[in-house]
Amino acid sequence: MSIEAKYSVAALASGGGREGLVKTEDGMLEFRLAPPKALGGSGDGNNPEQLFAAGYAACYLGAIRFATAQDKSLARVPADATVRATVGIGPRADKGFGLVVTLEVSLPGVERAEAEKVAEAGHGICPYSHATHGNIEVTTLVL
Repeated sequence: MSIEAKYSVAALASGGGREGLVKTEDGMLEFRLAPPKALGGSGDGNNPEQLFAAGYAACYLGAIRFATAQDKSLARVPADATVRATVGIGPRADKGFGLVVTLEVSLPGVERAEAEKVAEAGHGICPYSHATHGNIEVTTLVL
């Protein structure tokens, strides 16, 4: 599969990786990193799981909006729609660490069956969903 990138961004991590600094080279984003208390860290900074959760939630919400704009048979996404992404990290059975994701989709005023169709269509468009498919467990819940 060949992709012609329409946008690219570079980010630089320094320090200890999970404890240090990460910033985009365009200067638009900069975070001090620290492991969360649940993983033995200070919790005095952001962590990669927070950044991944924020990115996936925003991208997936945009993808479901795009899907319904392209496919007129799908229910419209209301202005007050939300996606909550919860990203968990833990040890894998083989070695290293792995991620799990839960996406909670809220489409107020849209019947559940229709909302589930919209949510499924979003996975066909969202690049985060494409990247994670078959690699990590992603659960989608329509609220």
